[in-house]
Amino acid sequence: MAKQEEIPDVKVVAKNKKATYLYSIEERIEAGIALQGSEVKSLRAKNVDISDAYAVVKEGEAFLFQAHIAEYKNAGYRGHDPKRVRKLLLHSHEIRKLRVKLVERGFTLIPLLIYFRKGKAKLLLGLARGRKKFDRRRAIKEKDMKKAMRREKDY
Repeated sequence: MAKQEEIPDVKVVAKNKKATYLYSIEERIEAGIALQGSEVKSLRAKNVDISDAYAVVKEGEAFLFQAHIAEYKNAGYRGHDPKRVRKLLLHSHEIRKLRVKLVERGFTLIPLLIYFRKGKAKLLLGLARGRKKFDRRRAIKEKDMKKAMRREKDY
């Protein structure tokens, strides 16, 4: 996916910063989320945590687990369960493609971003492979080197 500045009318609600550190992202997929009304209100207020969330493909459908969308305080008695399982809206050919890749050893689906585009809540999923500890250290080292090179370039 392109950066936020390149996509018009995108309002980022939540980022999963741990994801790029713990996983190497092989592919990115945009999916819609089936939400209740109070969940949308809570998302607009940025009351969401996706750091421990993951997605699963079951019986030809994709679901999001462990995403915490806080209860909307003005929802009244028709509120929602903050940790409920949410259905992801994908085309059937995308789900089939994901299922094939998830069968491969070590791949998992993790949420990277939740954002609104044209009034609709979207989720950016990453097809990821877990990093070992030494890979994480190497990634930090490379990031620091790039930062230092940028500083040298600016001077």
